[in-house]
Amino acid sequence: MSRAQDPQFSFADLEFLSQNVTLEPVLQAISNFVDQHRELVEKVRRDLAKGLKKPHTGRHGLTAQQTLRSLTLMRVKNWDYRELRERIADGYTLRRFTHFHSQSVPQHDAFHRAFNRLTPATLQAVNDAVVRAAVTLGLEDGKKLRADSTVVETDIHHPTDNTLLWDSVRVVSRLVERLRELLPPGICGFTNRTRSARRRMQEIQRMTSQQRGHSQVGKYRQLIGITEQAVADARGVLRKTKNVRAVDLLRDITIQSLRREIEHYCGLADRVIDQSRRRVLQGEAVANAQKVFSIFEPHTDLIKRGKILKDIEFGHKVFLAEGARGLITQYRVLDGNPSDQDQVKATLDHHQKTFRRSPELCSLDRGFFSEKNLGLCQHAGVKIVCVPQCGGKKTPEREAYENSPVFKKGQRFRAGIEGRISVLFRGRGMKRCLAEGRQRFELLVGAAVLANNLMVIAQLLIQKQKRRRHAA
Repeated sequence: MSRAQDPQFSFADLEFLSQNVTLEPVLQAISNFVDQHRELVEKVRRDLAKGLKKPHTGRHGLTAQQTLRSLTLMRVKNWDYRELRERIADGYTLRRFTHFHSQSVPQHDAFHRAFNRLTPATLQAVNDAVVRAAVTLGLEDGKKLRADSTVVETDIHHPTDNTLLWDSVRVVSRLVERLRELLPPGICGFTNRTRSARRRMQEIQRMTSQQRGHSQVGKYRQLIGITEQAVADARGVLRKTKNVRAVDLLRDITIQSLRREIEHYCGLADRVIDQSRRRVLQGEAVANAQKVFSIFEPHTDLIKRGKILKDIEFGHKVFLAEGARGLITQYRVLDGNPSDQDQVKATLDHHQKTFRRSPELCSLDRGFFSEKNLGLCQHAGVKIVCVPQCGGKKTPEREAYENSPVFKKGQRFRAGIEGRISVLFRGRGMKRCLAEGRQRFELLVGAAVLANNLMVIAQLLIQKQKRRRHAA
């Protein structure tokens, strides 16, 4: 049975269901919603079956239902993989919610492999389908729109030129040492320069501001030279081992994998050496788009938003748009550090496509203000545009409008998205992405938004059911 197929119910599963195990109301409402919208599961199933030659045969694995429900549960509770597996295995209610029932729950790495088979485009499509379903159920009408951008951090240390050079030397040296263990004696010929690189890095780190003025350049020149020599030696090892083949197939696969990793990190080390030489030795101002802020997460961007407590952040800018009921109707992981002003047109177009109408109220912060954006909102048919003016002297008409009760009420509505971002950070684990790579970064953001939307829909459905009972 493949991971893409739902397992056949056993007598043990029927006995499990007869135990009258009840879920908590929110999880029960989420479960019912997923059962009623099978297209969500089908989108996940296509990703799980992608690349499989025979998707209907093979070893047992997580099904599409189990994958979608477990991913949602993981983000709702903000658990890691090990705790997710332990909680599901120990709890009757969570077994029922995730559709494991009486089956054995796999180890935590099985959840990791299943989740990583999903693509950001699939989670984006699932979220869009969830929003459309909420509109069909009458839970969101699209009359109001509020939006903001935030920064989700990547899992890196604060980057400096000396620490990046040290990272390059130690990682390349470690990989070459692993490769040497798999090769016949006498082939490698690599000198480990980790100790000398670490000493230079620590000397630079411990310098006072006065010492940096006359000693920093010399130490950096030594550290750059050590890094260049380590990279050159590593490439020499790659040339020597180009035609080496092991008798054991598994050992040969490991050797080729290590060679690819060494080449990858040598390329990143070249970029680190170039930017260090240009910045420190030549005194050149290197553009942020040309910099590497981590050799482990090279996709990381440097974000400056003018925040007092955090002037510089490392990660990716994420744009979020929300309706009046707490449903996140749009999210985008942006490249670089684009201005918020550039997001207004795409936001209005997406809103019109989703709700077949323009919002009556559009409330944004001052970072989105421009005369062009005000014109776009008015042209789209937005009745109330609440965007405070940013910079410049306000006209008497503008001053009077921003002091009006309608504008102030719209800005109070806008403040709600700040709370939504806080919930995504603290409750859904979106503050810092611990996974590696840009794709997994986008998966985290999509999964956090999906968990938020399913919880909001569940709570709205519960409230709707209560109103019906009271009316009856």
